[in-house]
Amino acid sequence: MRRFRDRSEAGELLALELGHLADRSDCIILALPRGGVPVGYELACILRAPLDVLVVRKLGVPGNEELAMGAIATGGVRLLNDHLVSALGIPAQAVASIEMKELAELARRERSYRGDRPPLDIAGKTVVIVDDGIATGSTMLAAIEAARRRGARRIIAAAPVAPPSVIRILEQHADDVRSVITPEDFGGVGRWYEDFTQTEDAEVHRLLEDAHHAGLSLEQGPPEPIIPFHNHQPRP
Repeated sequence: MRRFRDRSEAGELLALELGHLADRSDCIILALPRGGVPVGYELACILRAPLDVLVVRKLGVPGNEELAMGAIATGGVRLLNDHLVSALGIPAQAVASIEMKELAELARRERSYRGDRPPLDIAGKTVVIVDDGIATGSTMLAAIEAARRRGARRIIAAAPVAPPSVIRILEQHADDVRSVITPEDFGGVGRWYEDFTQTEDAEVHRLLEDAHHAGLSLEQGPPEPIIPFHNHQPRP
């Protein structure tokens, strides 16, 4: 399997998996900042669909932050891997401290990326939730739950690269899952990009502004509160 040149090329190739959604009035692209935004921007331009962000924050294991023990998302969504937390002996106080820190960052990013523009109204729509890659699936699961609560009719989880084991989990929660490459020997998202430079806030702002001025927008709904939520039920 060859690597993607960068996130823009990855978005172009991912669009080939979703070509049936082009020019559909009921389709919205929700990108997960930061790395999912360049991918989502290419997807939105090619499919000629509205683009918005859905802010999700990973809850990293203390001392090994790349390992997710859960995730939170805009709209009060909170997912926690109780089995992992118990197996690693992570104290409840430590979990709460990390969650408070990530809630603050979630709120900051909402203000920074969105400004005065409220979220797009996704009720009754087909929503494509896109990231630059899926490792454990925690952030994507939180994003799917957030979109469900906002009334999305159909949810497609999409990423240029994801391991088959995680795709099988996501298929239990999303209506469809699309990926360009699905390596068994995954080894991390960055392994599948020649250029995996960190996406900065400035690039997210630029791409969202470009999408807005290009007319990749729809009627917008009211902003949603950012509050903790402690009960998650997976989709049957």
